Amino acid sequence: MAQPARSRIQVLTYLVIVFAFSSFFYFLVLHSGSLRYGRGLYVLGLMWCPALAGMLTLRLNGRSISELGWKWGETKYQLRSWYIPLLYALIAYAIVWIFHFGAFGNPDFYNSLTKSMHQGGPPWVSIVLGILLIGTYGLISSLSSALGEEIGWRGFLVPELSKTTSFTVTALISGIVWSLWHYPILIFADYNAGTPTWYGLTCFTVMVISMSFIFAWMRLKSGSLWTGAILHASHNLYIQGIFTPITRDTGKTKWFIDEFGCVLPLVAIVFAIYFWTKRRELPANR
Repeated sequence: MAQPARSRIQVLTYLVIVFAFSSFFYFLVLHSGSLRYGRGLYVLGLMWCPALAGMLTLRLNGRSISELGWKWGETKYQLRSWYIPLLYALIAYAIVWIFHFGAFGNPDFYNSLTKSMHQGGPPWVSIVLGILLIGTYGLISSLSSALGEEIGWRGFLVPELSKTTSFTVTALISGIVWSLWHYPILIFADYNAGTPTWYGLTCFTVMVISMSFIFAWMRLKSGSLWTGAILHASHNLYIQGIFTPITRDTGKTKWFIDEFGCVLPLVAIVFAIYFWTKRRELPANR
């Protein structure tokens, strides 16, 4: 069998397996009614399905899991993977705060930090400590779940697609698959911000496909799946753990913030265009 055809069959095999594995956790989440149930294990299990599917696909085709890109690579790419999500989050939320789509400073979030840190004294001590710990050590916790997805999406899918398609098509297909994989919990569960489903779905899809250009470029340039894992962990940490909670609702805020509002996807498009212009720097001009 010719290599391109064999590679495409392996991609299709991977997609069937990942959605088959995920269906079990889709059921658990949808049956319970919320991502909050299961002590977080429903979500963690779901996020590790892409990894298990990637490893099984390799084994079924007589390949080694060492092909997933485990090497660390150049540290500069890992550092970029950490600060790029922080940068686009800062830009997006600065726009939200400056144009009063939402307000900087959420008393509810500050109060929860004060209680959870339990340091006594002035509240600001617990607030600063909490944000610092979330923004640093929180990356380790975020990485443990993000790695499961990235072993599959960027460890297997992106390199396999790049064997037979251009960088543009690789980024688009991987982004579409990545977004579709989230649809069941976005449409039928509570993985949303409270806006109409069509709106949250549109914003989320645009954001994920745009981000896929960043993730694919970093993976192919560095040769390491750790770029994807750190990008993913950093994105989840700063968007979900800091910037969204610290933003106060001013009435229509949910339409603009987080992964289901319109500002972050627009900023992500700009970043996607930038990395798309750098596609010729990739090996084999992909």
